[in-house]
Amino acid sequence: MAESTVTQELTSEVLKTISKSQAAVVEAIETWASAVQSVKPDLPQMTVPFADKLPTPQDVVASAYDFAEQLLASQRKFAEDLLQATAPLLATGTAATEKKTEKAAK
Repeated sequence: MAESTVTQELTSEVLKTISKSQAAVVEAIETWASAVQSVKPDLPQMTVPFADKLPTPQDVVASAYDFAEQLLASQRKFAEDLLQATAPLLATGTAATEKKTEKAAK
């Protein structure tokens, strides 16, 4: 029980630290972009062939994270399936306990 609580607290602290760091980076980039915007010259409008066929940066980010989410879910299922498959080999596995109980009943 205590180990789980320590793990949860550590996980929470890591996520808080990452969130604070990300917020600081976003704020710094916003400040930088604002400063650059005020001094950048007006550039002529360029037309790139087939530019309208390219995904937007927002679409690229959304697509990449959708893929990562699916991949992570697949990897989690794989890891859980491996744990289930190897449970009979583990002394503390639920399946191992059930099999020992079944053998003792015979």
